[in-house]
Amino acid sequence: MRFRGNKRFASVVGLVLGLLCAVEAAKVNKHKPWIETTYHGIVTENDDKVLLDPPLIALDKDAPLRYAESFEVTLTEEGEICGFRIHGQNVPFEAVVLDKSTGEGVIRAKDKLDCELQKEHTFTIQAYDCGEGPDGSNMKKSHKATVHIQVNDINEYSPVFKEKSYKATVIEGKKYDSILKVEAVDADCSFQFSQICNYEIVTPDVPFTIDKDGFIKNTEKLSYGKEHMYKLTVTAYDCGKNRASEDVLVKISVKPTCKPSWQGFNKRIEYEPGTGSLALFPSMHLETCDEPITSIRATVELETSHIGKGCDRDTYSEKSLHKLCGASSGTVELLPAPSSSANWTVGLPTDNGHDSDQVFEFNGTQAIKVPDGMVSTSLKDPFTISVWMRHGPGAHEKETILCNSDKTDMNRHHYSLYIHNCRLIFLLRQDPSEAENYKPAEFHWKLDQVCDKEWHHYVLNVEFPSVSLFVDGTTFEPFLVTEDYPLHASKIETQLTIGACWQENSGHDNDTETVSEPTSGANARMAQFFRGNLAGLIIRSGKLENKKVIDCLYTCKEGLDVQLPEEVASAVKVEFNPNQSSLTVEGDDIDAFDKVMQHISYLNSRQFPTPGIRHLRISTTVKCFNEESCVTVPDAEGYVMVLQPEEPKISLSGIDHFARSAAEFESQEGVTLFPEMRIVSTITREVEADTESEAAEGADDDPTVQETVVSEEIMHNLDTCEVTVVGDELDGEHESLEVDMTQLQQRALEMSSSNLGLVITGVNTMANYEQVLHLIRYKNWHTEALFDRKFKLVCSELNGRYISNDFKVEVNVIHTANPMEHSNNAMVQPNFINPVHHASVDLSGHNLVNAHQASVVPSAATIVIVVCVSFLVFMIILGVFRIRAAHQRTMRDQENGKENEMDWDDSALTITVNPMETYEDQHSSEEEEEEEEESEDGEEEDDITSAESESSEDEEGGEPEDQQGASRQQQLEWDDSTLTY
Repeated sequence: MRFRGNKRFASVVGLVLGLLCAVEAAKVNKHKPWIETTYHGIVTENDDKVLLDPPLIALDKDAPLRYAESFEVTLTEEGEICGFRIHGQNVPFEAVVLDKSTGEGVIRAKDKLDCELQKEHTFTIQAYDCGEGPDGSNMKKSHKATVHIQVNDINEYSPVFKEKSYKATVIEGKKYDSILKVEAVDADCSFQFSQICNYEIVTPDVPFTIDKDGFIKNTEKLSYGKEHMYKLTVTAYDCGKNRASEDVLVKISVKPTCKPSWQGFNKRIEYEPGTGSLALFPSMHLETCDEPITSIRATVELETSHIGKGCDRDTYSEKSLHKLCGASSGTVELLPAPSSSANWTVGLPTDNGHDSDQVFEFNGTQAIKVPDGMVSTSLKDPFTISVWMRHGPGAHEKETILCNSDKTDMNRHHYSLYIHNCRLIFLLRQDPSEAENYKPAEFHWKLDQVCDKEWHHYVLNVEFPSVSLFVDGTTFEPFLVTEDYPLHASKIETQLTIGACWQENSGHDNDTETVSEPTSGANARMAQFFRGNLAGLIIRSGKLENKKVIDCLYTCKEGLDVQLPEEVASAVKVEFNPNQSSLTVEGDDIDAFDKVMQHISYLNSRQFPTPGIRHLRISTTVKCFNEESCVTVPDAEGYVMVLQPEEPKISLSGIDHFARSAAEFESQEGVTLFPEMRIVSTITREVEADTESEAAEGADDDPTVQETVVSEEIMHNLDTCEVTVVGDELDGEHESLEVDMTQLQQRALEMSSSNLGLVITGVNTMANYEQVLHLIRYKNWHTEALFDRKFKLVCSELNGRYISNDFKVEVNVIHTANPMEHSNNAMVQPNFINPVHHASVDLSGHNLVNAHQASVVPSAATIVIVVCVSFLVFMIILGVFRIRAAHQRTMRDQENGKENEMDWDDSALTITVNPMETYEDQHSSEEEEEEEEESEDGEEEDDITSAESESSEDEEGGEPEDQQGASRQQQLEWDDSTLTY
């Protein structure tokens, strides 16, 4: 029994030991957890739960069965799944174990996901069990599985339109397939919620519809008369039925029926002088009515033919213009503006205007003779003829521009420029030479310019035997040259005429050398009259070959200009005519073409341009793909209004009355007439007055804008100053006006003189003219009978367009009674001067001279009073008041036989003059001044030159004095405190 019992115990013990060994063996972590290789998940944005396929479950072979058939098993840590590990950078997910024993787990988002930021996420995951040794080396990890998770979108955003508003323009009477397109976008990430499925016009009862793509079109023909503009409200829906957050406004303008034309420019364009370049069409564009255009050609024309000689040019004399352009030597002007020194053009009709060039009209009955000696050019030497001419189609007769012919006896033409059948012909007959052979005599040019009724500039360079012609700066060769014999030797003088040819009335052909019987001057006449306009006729010694000089004489001071933008310079071609009055633009890009047209400008470089209208015309030609339906662009017309420039007021000021001794007049230097001459030019502007304080007090009471006149000094050139004698003409035998010619030449000025005065010409600054006027001197070698001389100075600019005031100066001659020394200083006081236009008056004193010495009445002394009359500012008359008493006492002494005892002692003679009492009203009326000037000569003659009349008036003391005498008494005060009888 014991044995059996022990055996049973031994078997139980063995079983327990076996189980213990099995348990110990089970604690060994032999296997790795296992998971799927790939997982796919879906998560909705704004949610954290991820739905995986397949589910996340990790298996481990180390885990025993949960239930045994005959005994209970206790699970060990080595068979459990302790967690999942996610591998990746910035993965917004985490894996959580739901049941360690089964290995079940889930993946969830750490934060809310945004599909719009990232639609998909990819990362790896790995499971690990709970088996761990003391050093953690028993833990086992599964392989890495790939997880793909897609974020599902929710419709959280509404559609938004790309533009705040939309605009379109349609033409009335036309149905469009599409007028414009509106477009909205949705920020959702999914296709379903981010797509715009529908657009809708919210505004009711409008003739428009919109499709699902956002295209708007009209449902009926629109009428401009019914509605100028439609305003529509449009909304949008996404495919999730979300409406746009804000509706959009659509403006559709209705235009009248489209007509191809230039649009967007003002027909009247005002140009203010001195402002430089002015854009003519800054906002202009070409409306083509949506026709497909292949090329455009536009011509812009500026009409200036009515201004001066075809356009605005400097209106200086032709001689001055030649000098300005560099052709100054040897120039003779044959058609000068009428003046005292050039009066042969006085009888010719002119344009009667000073704003522009002065031109002369020849109507077929008028001609002028140029004075002898004006032209001394030899026909053997090179010379130049230049002229401005406007001539229309005329008769078939010859019309002479310039002719040099025999003055008497013969009708030979030495040289002549004339027109015949619209051909310009120059005749040049040579003087006799050793070999009388045929030589070139007539040069013919067939030109359209001769008879087109437009102004053209002609330059003939004559260098025998060749003659070259420039017309408007372009060279033309003669198409025909005829020859003739030289002229026979003759001593007959020649006559130079303009507008016709001078010839004897012999009836012979004046184109050939004919000899007629001697006839009287009464039978001489003009023939071959010219019909047209001439200006600037010049003969100049030497050739004028410099093209720059010729272009300078011809070039206009106004014209069109364009500054091409860089971006369109290569796409458009621009061409100008020579005087820049017309330009042509060609191109195929409408936008580039419009930009070029917008940069076309008008420019007038004159300081004082000719005011008036310049018409503009734009002629346009377009080409289309379909020539049959190509549009026609009508001409566009407008005009530039050049405003009247501020006219300068040229003022001459200086000393207008002074006296000098006779010795100074007779000296070699003479007397300076304008020692302190000042030339000032001003313009008057109207500006708004500064009335801010007044406006603050009572602006409501006086709404009118106050303006004030401001005078502003400006600088410009002068071209003429003329000094003329007032009264008798200059007597060349004993008086003259002179100026330093060296100083004139240094300033590029010229001087001409006559018995009427002298004229200084040339374009130069006012300062240079001042300096030259300071040098003008008057000399007189016979002053015994001279008591005063008066002169007038006038300066002008632009050939008489702007004229200064008449500055008159009076010079008195002081005659000394005896050239011996005087102890009395009163007899040698300084000269009297009276400066005008200045703040102060320099009054040094007067000289009293004894015109009739004791030789007239040996015992009586007579003093002649020199009267200085200022007719611009004030009048001073010198008189003798107390001498009457002295003269009467002398006469009584003579009666008593004391002739030898009485002698005039003037050693203590003193004259005191108060000039301030002579000027009470500086601004006296012009009528009073004229009356004083008219009576001035007679009064001076009575007071100065006739001592007998003084004496007779003294004896007739009871007679009342005239008004002039009364004035004299008020002006003079005789100081006899030291007078000794």
